[in-house]
Amino acid sequence: MNKIPSPMRYNADFDQRIVVYPHDYRWLPSPMRGVERMMLDRIGDEVARATSIVRYAPNSSFSPHNHDGGEEFLVLEGVFADEHYSYPKGSYVRNPIGSSHTPKVGAEGATIFVKLHQFGEQDTAHKIIHSSTGQWFQGMVAGLSVMPLHEFQTEHAALVKWQPNTEFNRHQHWGGEEILVLEGTFYDEQGAYPAGTWLRSPHLSQHTPYTKDDGALIYVKTGHLG
Repeated sequence: MNKIPSPMRYNADFDQRIVVYPHDYRWLPSPMRGVERMMLDRIGDEVARATSIVRYAPNSSFSPHNHDGGEEFLVLEGVFADEHYSYPKGSYVRNPIGSSHTPKVGAEGATIFVKLHQFGEQDTAHKIIHSSTGQWFQGMVAGLSVMPLHEFQTEHAALVKWQPNTEFNRHQHWGGEEILVLEGTFYDEQGAYPAGTWLRSPHLSQHTPYTKDDGALIYVKTGHLG
């Protein structure tokens, strides 16, 4: 077995297009019992610039920690909680640089999509958005609805709801694009991406996305991979 170099570098070349399907998931234990991680990209060891899916077993917890580079997460399943709030499925949260918390989940357990150490120093917004009650806006083409989540400089994050059989214009990703498929199936000319698929496309990449009969709901972030 090849030894993993330190600091760890996993999907760390942001000039490459990366696709991770649900059947690619490999759950690795965290330092805390009952908490597992599927690493999507990572630069660093235990404290790292990281994008991951993290699965908390029922009644599990994580040690107190500071967010030296900020934390952004989206609750995919169950109810995530800390000493501040409980965040049900669909909650989008931004904890700015310098914040801290002690995660602890209840009997439902929780799965979250989380990005660490990826905030600009001036990006100080603390946000909690419940997508179940958030406002949707008409997208750029018929069949698209958009719920904005965050904007800072060139970075934009949103939920995008695709009706069945919707096609978007061919477009270029200035600063890159990152997608997590939450529901349905997302498509482009390079493939089909069912729920749970994570895509990262580099600066100046292009595609023509569309849906078929099941539509799709995606988390999308653009402009952050320049």
